[in-house]
Amino acid sequence: MADRTESAHWFAVWTRSRHEQVVRDELTARHVESFLPTVARWSRWKDRKKKIDWPLFPGYCFARFNPDDALTVLKCNGVVSIVSFEGRPAPIPDQELDSIRLLVDSKLQYDPCPFLKEGSLVEVVSGPLRGVVGRLQRKSSGNARLVLSVSLIGQAVSVEVDAADVKPY
Repeated sequence: MADRTESAHWFAVWTRSRHEQVVRDELTARHVESFLPTVARWSRWKDRKKKIDWPLFPGYCFARFNPDDALTVLKCNGVVSIVSFEGRPAPIPDQELDSIRLLVDSKLQYDPCPFLKEGSLVEVVSGPLRGVVGRLQRKSSGNARLVLSVSLIGQAVSVEVDAADVKPY
């Protein structure tokens, strides 16, 4: 068994919609190390408001296990699959999840944001430019610089928008 824990890695477990906490609890009950980073959000009903912990990455929970024991994870209620590459569960580098864990445990303010690469097409989803599609030129310190172009005439214009207002196109 010591051999099995030495070859354990972190994996992303894809969950059914809104089943992240159920999956985390089932993994814990099956003695599988799990990690579900959350962010506090206000939720509003007709009669009240309440602060609730929402998954930082909706639809995903993280589990540390030996790939040979994947069936134990797949049998958990709410699990859709394990994120895989070429049919094998794809391990996540420890450093990536250690960084997320450190951030979640800190007192710093953080929010989820879309994973955007420079050069990719993005759409503005809110604000005065809602619906505009452009190419992400640069993203830094909460701002995103988009390039809007007219390919036929070889001309373009760039604009700075709030990075939270854009999503992959």
